[in-house]
Amino acid sequence: MLKRLAAALTLFCLAFGAPAFAAETLDATPRTAVISAFPPEWTLLQQALQDRKDHDLAGMTFVTGTIEGKPVLLFLSGISMVNAAMTTQLALDHFAVERIVFSGIAGGVDPGLEIGDVVIPERWSEYLEAVFAREKDGGYELPDWADKPDAHFGMIFPQPVKILRKDNPREEHDWFPVDPALLALAKTVADGITLQNCAAQNCLDHRPKIVVGGNGVSGQAFVDNKAFREYVLEAFDAKVLDMESAAVAHVAYVNGKPFIAFRSLSDLAGGGEGENQIRTFFQLASDNAATVVKAFLKALP
Repeated sequence: MLKRLAAALTLFCLAFGAPAFAAETLDATPRTAVISAFPPEWTLLQQALQDRKDHDLAGMTFVTGTIEGKPVLLFLSGISMVNAAMTTQLALDHFAVERIVFSGIAGGVDPGLEIGDVVIPERWSEYLEAVFAREKDGGYELPDWADKPDAHFGMIFPQPVKILRKDNPREEHDWFPVDPALLALAKTVADGITLQNCAAQNCLDHRPKIVVGGNGVSGQAFVDNKAFREYVLEAFDAKVLDMESAAVAHVAYVNGKPFIAFRSLSDLAGGGEGENQIRTFFQLASDNAATVVKAFLKALP
């Protein structure tokens, strides 16, 4: 009898559709979401937090409170594009997010940048959205439907991101721009900030700077390869690369939320002499990014 009842209920749901359930709102206060990828990146941000309240969601902690008098939502995205997209959408589904800010470290691509510098790009691209081409006659052959970019890295040919829309099934993007108003605010804030050149007893021989504008790229790989770094510079004219920002920019675009990312260089993505320096300078870079983000939050209207 129970089996027949269950079967009948299943058929009913298939025929008429299962009831839709709205996502539970865990906090209704309009807030700026401030995202970091891994724990060292949000050390200074948590120290600056007032009126802290923790919310558990999907096995993760989302923290509400204020920084510089502004309501914020802090959380870790986890490292990687998939983690970043997933946690950002969770936050949008369960909190009243007005805008999205990313604070974290990155690898430097532009030769004019140094470790500790903070870069605030004006747009982001997903450089590993790509076709891995077939090798043929000493070269590469792409499917006839694929874009054929001028610059590629061996078999890797970058492609535009396809956005799923019921009213525009062919919407494609090579770039996701940051919010112009947020970028303009970042420019006004940058002039008044002095970045540190020492953290955790690790010091630089130069004073880091803030660079506003230019391109950033993200992908599902940690890059520590000089040749690939040079390709990214040529193909995307990128200043920095990381593993999360473009994914968050993508989610922000689809949900119609303003987005901006503050990324400080912890290493040179394979462009430096000797071993990768992320272990030495990740805290310095994290602190510099957070310093700029705190000033940015203070300046928000």
